[in-house]
Amino acid sequence: MAKPPKTPFLDRELIHELTKLLEETGLTEIEIEQDGQRVRVARNLVAPSAAPAPMAPRAGAATQPVGESVSAPLDLSKHPGVVVSPMVGTAYVAAEPGGKPFIEVGSQVKAGDTLLIVEAMKTMNQIPAPRAGTIIQILFEDGQPVEFGEPLVIVE
Repeated sequence: MAKPPKTPFLDRELIHELTKLLEETGLTEIEIEQDGQRVRVARNLVAPSAAPAPMAPRAGAATQPVGESVSAPLDLSKHPGVVVSPMVGTAYVAAEPGGKPFIEVGSQVKAGDTLLIVEAMKTMNQIPAPRAGTIIQILFEDGQPVEFGEPLVIVE
C-alpha cells in the first residue's frame, strides 16, 4: 500500500514573512502556532560572548540615557562593584514571597549585609555584600533562575 505524499513541514514563504515582520518591528523573536504546527523565528542582534547576558534592570535602576550610542555591550562582570551568583539556583529579593526586599536601588549597605537569597537544592543561601556602598543596579528579577558567575547586583 502506497503512503500518501508527505506535506513539507516548513513553509518557506511563512518564514520569510515572519523574518520581514521581525525586521519591520525591531523584535528579536516571533513564534506562531497554526493547525498544531509551531514556527519560531529569532535573530541575534549582538554577537554571542562568553560572559552571561545582563538581564533587564529592575524598575528604578540606572539605565543608559537615550541618545548615547551603544558601540559595545557593557560587560557588567568587569565592574568593580559587581556581585555575582556563587551558584546555580533561583534568586529572590526577599526572605519570603511578598516580604520586604533586602535591597532596592539606592539602598545603603554595609559589608556582610544580605543582598539577596539564591535557592539551590532547596537550601536558601544568603548572598552578603562584599563591601559597604550604595546599590546602583539590580540585574535580576525576583524568582529568576541564575547561573554561576552571573552578575546580580552592583554596589558602588
